[in-house]
Amino acid sequence: MEDQPAQLHSSESRSPESYLASIETLLNEIIRYGGFDLAVEIRPCQPVPGDLESPEYLVDFSGQDSALLLESNGILLDAFEYVVRKAVRLEDDLLTKITFDCDDWRLLRVRELQLTAQLAAEHVLESGDPYPLGPMNPRDRRVIHLALRDQPKVRTQSEGFGRERRVIIYPATPAATPRR
Repeated sequence: MEDQPAQLHSSESRSPESYLASIETLLNEIIRYGGFDLAVEIRPCQPVPGDLESPEYLVDFSGQDSALLLESNGILLDAFEYVVRKAVRLEDDLLTKITFDCDDWRLLRVRELQLTAQLAAEHVLESGDPYPLGPMNPRDRRVIHLALRDQPKVRTQSEGFGRERRVIIYPATPAATPRR
């Protein structure tokens, strides 16, 4: 297993499919050595009509320890995803092609973020004031940006650093945007 990451590295661009077996093998090892009561299944995602950003593959967890993966806003699920992506050296342009989920938590989170984005945009349009959202991880910030990309009356911008990075929703017209 220790030789595996070096064997996976390649300077050539690879398809998402070329990573799937390595991802599954590594996750099964993590699950086994971690003593988790989990199963992992990797399957093609059903395309979402009109969504150009939907992933091609879903790494789906199930089992008695599913709740552990989802505690604290899915921090262990995020950790699994991070470790696996680094270990198999998943290329940056493929990060959105393979997603990790458990009990449809990510799907529900995306819907929640999209609703938050719409409500915040309505507030900005009514008040004319910028609306800062709370700190978010890069995936959640991306969902907010994508949810509002087709709304011409508002614009989004990420601000801050590290764990404090957040999305601020502004009115699209420069005159209404406060100068700093």
